[in-house]
Amino acid sequence: MLFGIGTDIVEIARIQKALNATQRFALRILTEAEMTQYSASKYPERYLAKKFAAKEALVKAMGVGIGNGYSWQMIQIEHNDMGKPFFVFNGAIETFMAAQNIVNCQLSISDEQHYATAMVVLEASAE
Repeated sequence: MLFGIGTDIVEIARIQKALNATQRFALRILTEAEMTQYSASKYPERYLAKKFAAKEALVKAMGVGIGNGYSWQMIQIEHNDMGKPFFVFNGAIETFMAAQNIVNCQLSISDEQHYATAMVVLEASAE
């Protein structure tokens, strides 16, 4: 059964502006593994914008916000062999997913010249 849907859109120039001011924004949003990929990225502002949009879409689908025991570091985005993105959860977010019987989490991420967007669909077991 459908648990939640979340979507987010990010202006890439806004991310670039934040990065020009300080790298702390990236450190706050990305996990250690994501920071490694970010540092190697040809377009780090685009990489960060997509990760941020995906994580925002997830917490919207969950119906919670970051804070209150949840952090960006509890959400990691990876890709399968075909390039399909998926989440890896830990900490309180992993606990939330188990408590809500979330059995499926679909993630779509896209970017265009000026924007990055993501959509998340969470499905829960009826049991």
